[in-house]
Amino acid sequence: MKILVLNGPNINMLGIREPEIYGRETYDDLVEKIKKHAREKGVEVSFYQSNHEGDLVDAIQKAYFDKIDGIVFNPAAYTHTSVAVADAVKGVMIPTVEVHISDVNEREDFRKVSFIGDVAVKTIAGKGLDGYCLAVDFLLNGEKNEG
Repeated sequence: MKILVLNGPNINMLGIREPEIYGRETYDDLVEKIKKHAREKGVEVSFYQSNHEGDLVDAIQKAYFDKIDGIVFNPAAYTHTSVAVADAVKGVMIPTVEVHISDVNEREDFRKVSFIGDVAVKTIAGKGLDGYCLAVDFLLNGEKNEG
């Protein structure tokens, strides 16, 4: 199985930006955590992060042509604003799990709106960086992995 881990704006600033919300682990720590987990599960994983909406759309479309089996996606701020990103996810028909490090439903009202959640197969929020590994497991095993 081939999974793309896609991250939106400011995720590259993990450990620096609002550590009281997002924690002190860095983006590099996140990548290493997911690589280790994926290796243990026999999953091929690739990573892409961008602060630019169009680049994320391009990465989603490229995933289709690269025959990616699933996407783990933290769209960050574009969760609440981007119809273009949601349309890209919907258009490629690749199972996509939306991930948020914090519990967006316990934060500001605008964060409770998710264009991506409407087209994702699952949303995982509030599990910290572990949410990414849970998303990999979900794509690998489906609901039977939940517990």
